[in-house]
Amino acid sequence: MVESGAVRVVRCGGSRIHYRKALFSVDSRFLLCAAGNRVQVLSTQSQECLHILEGHSSLVSGLVLNPANHLQLYSCSVDGTIKLWDFTDGLLMKTFHTRYKLLALYASAAHPGVLFGKIPVNNEEASGLFQLVALRLPKSSRQEEDIAELSCVLMDVSPSPGATCFSSRGEYIASVKDLSLLVYFFSSQKAFSFSLKATDKKEVNNVFTCVDCHPKEDCIATGHMDGKIRLWRNFNQKKMYTYCTMHWHHSAVNDLAFTPEGTNLLSGGVESVLVQWRYDEPQKRDFLPRLGGAIELVAVSPDGSLLCTSHSDNKLTIIHSSLKVASVIQGLIRGGTVRAGLNFDPRSRALVMNGRHGHLQFYCLERDQQLYSLDIVQQEIIDECGLQQFEVAHVAFDAKGAWLATVEERTGKRSDVELCLKLWAYDESSQSFTLNTTVMTPHDDHVVALCFCPGSGTPMLVTAGSDGCFKAWVLGADSDEEGPKPGWSCDFVGTYHGLSPATCCFSQDGSILAVAFEQIVTVWSPLSWELLATFCQPPGHIRELCFGRQSCARYLLGSTSANLLCCWDLLTCTLHWSAKLNVGVLKGDPWSEYVAAFTHAADVTDLFVFKPSEPRPTYVHREVCRGQVLHAIFTLRDSVEDTCPWLSRSCLYLLTENLELLLLCTRAEEERRAMSCTTLGAAAADEDVLATPFSMLLQQVGMVAQEECRLARPQPPQSSVAVRELLQTPAHILPAATFLCALFINSLLISRSHKDESNMKPDDSDREEEEDDDEEDDTDVDMPPSEPQKLPTFTDGTLVLTKAEEKELRKVRKLDLSWLTGS
Repeated sequence: MVESGAVRVVRCGGSRIHYRKALFSVDSRFLLCAAGNRVQVLSTQSQECLHILEGHSSLVSGLVLNPANHLQLYSCSVDGTIKLWDFTDGLLMKTFHTRYKLLALYASAAHPGVLFGKIPVNNEEASGLFQLVALRLPKSSRQEEDIAELSCVLMDVSPSPGATCFSSRGEYIASVKDLSLLVYFFSSQKAFSFSLKATDKKEVNNVFTCVDCHPKEDCIATGHMDGKIRLWRNFNQKKMYTYCTMHWHHSAVNDLAFTPEGTNLLSGGVESVLVQWRYDEPQKRDFLPRLGGAIELVAVSPDGSLLCTSHSDNKLTIIHSSLKVASVIQGLIRGGTVRAGLNFDPRSRALVMNGRHGHLQFYCLERDQQLYSLDIVQQEIIDECGLQQFEVAHVAFDAKGAWLATVEERTGKRSDVELCLKLWAYDESSQSFTLNTTVMTPHDDHVVALCFCPGSGTPMLVTAGSDGCFKAWVLGADSDEEGPKPGWSCDFVGTYHGLSPATCCFSQDGSILAVAFEQIVTVWSPLSWELLATFCQPPGHIRELCFGRQSCARYLLGSTSANLLCCWDLLTCTLHWSAKLNVGVLKGDPWSEYVAAFTHAADVTDLFVFKPSEPRPTYVHREVCRGQVLHAIFTLRDSVEDTCPWLSRSCLYLLTENLELLLLCTRAEEERRAMSCTTLGAAAADEDVLATPFSMLLQQVGMVAQEECRLARPQPPQSSVAVRELLQTPAHILPAATFLCALFINSLLISRSHKDESNMKPDDSDREEEEDDDEEDDTDVDMPPSEPQKLPTFTDGTLVLTKAEEKELRKVRKLDLSWLTGS
């Protein structure tokens, strides 16, 4: 059995990147965003993730640049820590510990050494009371410090980060909650409160939602639930305050942001439209529509050249100041239910699951970004509460990724089910799927399962419905190139004693189809559609079916509602073994004989990995995650891993009930993923080179070529004292150049073969040296044309020089180098 420590459970991505406002660096090169318990440093040019700042143990709740150093970042988390990062290099510099859950973080240049945060009163979020506190950071050289000095600034504030804002000069704080605006001045330590009346008029709601301060003037902008925006002035005294009202949004204003010069005000809401208001002329405004999901947050770069909007579909949109979209960073969309489960596209090697309403998202697991979104429903989505719309309920890919099958459903007010089966063919020219066949109402009731036959013959798809039958769909014969493309049609309809099917699956070679009808498993031959065998089991309906692979292809697994996991031998038609397990998800690895079973009990999920031929599990992981695992999928890995047998060819991804995407991998795989992200970040940090997979490939080829050249090049002697002294001695204390040159030349002369020197007397050596010098003065030594020139050779790591080379070096030693020192 594989030890639990050999396999790691890591959050592989898919975290929410829209729940906190993104930050731009001062030069607008980097975009910093919170992603779960990590901070991502993104490039605004290539949208690549340069660094991942890891260190918090819980959700990151606030980000703010260090006012004293614009290359540093403060981040806070609900784990009670504040961390200081050098985000350009991805280094953690310091950690500050508090005893409170930090929900937001603020900083002001007018208050050096102090950060402001929002914490629950008595550290209990359930109380619903929150306060704004000042945190004085201790000055020391230690890596970790405790924050002891903490003082309350405002009581009873909203926990939302956008409900509080500091003025540009740090003179006052503006905070909104319910129907009140509170302005606190630091110099006088006075607070002024301004309230609006609650009204019962239709479409009027004065509740505050967000606030922002003008960067140049004493003006405060507030957003409200009814879509109105108010600009407050003269708020430094209670009786003289004024405000003007602007209105365009039909629903709540989610966020406001002034541009750095204060000439424009940006607002966003559920309309997916970014509105730019002219500060001096509020009646004039510009619009950027059709941005996708509802705008929740708006950020502006310090130089005003870029904007960033955060959307409800876990997306960041980078926009030029001219209101033109520059790029989109789409994270894993986790809105609503994931009815279609987790699917793997073998062609693009992407994770495929439900995205926006009526769409499928193709998600790149390596880059933690969405590749593209495929519109399945192909209808306009209406954002209205309670409106029933088509949803993608089932998805299946064939073995080669050439065909995609989808089932979309909609339940009407009378419980009438509208169904549509669509088959999509992959188009090489467009590099996407195009609709080939549409089948309206393939079944009279809900479709419960669909799967492709993995055989190499005519493509076949099987669907099972709650109407009591399963249907086989085959692709028609090829027609002329100029004629219509072949479509899909129904080839067989199967039933069993009026029972309702629950699930179905094919064997590895596609020669057997298993269909579960309530508590009975039926085995069919797809060639003749003959019923081959039936398996009955103890009371309890079949939940899932799974065939064994490779050496275990003779076995069929099934999980039941009676908390049983059964394994049948298809050759003997008997029950091979059974186990008492409450299996919620049963998934086989297409590239090995292993099967993964997830069991749920006491609000935790355990993982059992086994071969169907053996009842003893190969691997057991207790408490793999909190809550229940909804879906799981095996994906093919790039290289074979030898440390863990059941993960040698594939990786296992799972989706929890909290819509967290987790990965089970080996320790070596986790280190490689971290190293790949670091290498990509280092390459993308270069201004002149955008980090792309192709550029990374070129860099790897270049590194290999440089290493080969380095190994092929003769290495100089490493034991030269003169060379070490020349390179290691500081330049301002080096001796005269004449001394260094002579020392260096002598070191080269000494490095010749020692066999002649050991027998030579000092007087003879000097005499021979003088004779050679005299000969060199009178005669030029030339190599014969027919004789190739020999290169220096190495013997035992020592450089061996020819006689002619020694004479050249002696001539250099006698040169007058006093001009180098200016004497």
